[in-house]
Amino acid sequence: MPLALLALAIGAFGIGTTEFVIMGLLPQVADDFGVSIPTAGLLVTGYALGVMFGAPLMTALGTKISRKRMLMLLMGLFIVGNLLSAVAPSFTVMLIGRVVASLAHGAFFGIGSVVAADLVAPDKKAGAIAMMFTGLTVANVVGVPLGTLIGQSAGWRLTFTIVAALGVVGLIGIARLVPEMPRPEGVRLRHELVAFNNAQVLLAMAMTVLGFGGVFAAITYIAPMMTHVAGFADGSVTWLLVLFGLGMVGGNLVGGKYADRALMPMLYVSLGALALVLALFTLTAHHKILAGVTITLIGALGFATVPPLQKRVLDQARKAPTLASAVNIGAFNLGNALSAWLGGLVISAGFGYTAPNWVGAALAAGALLLAFLSAALERRDTAPSAVVAGATPAEQPEQPTAVHH
Repeated sequence: MPLALLALAIGAFGIGTTEFVIMGLLPQVADDFGVSIPTAGLLVTGYALGVMFGAPLMTALGTKISRKRMLMLLMGLFIVGNLLSAVAPSFTVMLIGRVVASLAHGAFFGIGSVVAADLVAPDKKAGAIAMMFTGLTVANVVGVPLGTLIGQSAGWRLTFTIVAALGVVGLIGIARLVPEMPRPEGVRLRHELVAFNNAQVLLAMAMTVLGFGGVFAAITYIAPMMTHVAGFADGSVTWLLVLFGLGMVGGNLVGGKYADRALMPMLYVSLGALALVLALFTLTAHHKILAGVTITLIGALGFATVPPLQKRVLDQARKAPTLASAVNIGAFNLGNALSAWLGGLVISAGFGYTAPNWVGAALAAGALLLAFLSAALERRDTAPSAVVAGATPAEQPEQPTAVHH
């Protein structure tokens, strides 16, 4: 794998850390600014919305310059946003900093996926995409727990300063290691939008929303579920999230490896198993060891879908992949927001803290059905056009005879 992928992975590590570390630091931030926890939660919501809307916006702007230069500009935006959060004199300024940082997120992974795929041979593309996303998954194992620990002991502002410094390392890495790839000739925003006329691109994005939504339906409410149902102490939640992160790392690498060999079967297995494990989580959540194993499996199966889904979008939008790739990253965040909302609804309705697992299982099952539908449409569209419906064998066009040497 090219060294340039390491630079992309470092950028992904910083982005993954800043996205998730805020969840562990909300009480400290709320205390410092004198706001409630739900108000501080806007720092999470604002970031997710920034990713959703920023992905197509920044990618559209990026059609004017080379992909390497755009990646460098995005890392610059990420650095500015995190520095703004670190020195924010008020909650409003910090929220603005979070939104500025989030604008880099979707476009970085979208353009980065295209660059990563272009750096390697055709049969290694999903593996290269997975290598970049490894930075995001490792962030959940190392960056988020470490950032939370630093924030709780030395102040949350230091955490965001360190994240900004990670962005500087990523920026230097991209400048030094990523080759200058000229902007594809004739690429216009109108040209990129054509990809959304393709039903397969839209189906892949819908699979992303539902499949990853299934994961976050459960994980969003992991703290109350594990403390109230499984009986873990509050301090154990950090280590349970480390298990989730370890699962993500393993699932991402396996998903990348097998998506290059058999993309759709990889999706069938991972989505089907994810739906089953999420349904079982309603039972295993009552037992500490089984809960820990299940959380690891949810991370692994959830992220095993990421490289194949991202590659599916790139394959189906191959003539104009950049915008579609970035919008698919926004689709992950749409899935997060949708599933968190649905999970909250079932808890509020009195179904208990394990009820979001049923929501997750239903979402993952929906993604599996879409995968079968996508494959069926593809088979129909690639059926031999030479066979005329209703024609007798004698009426079929004559096939050329094979020549043997």
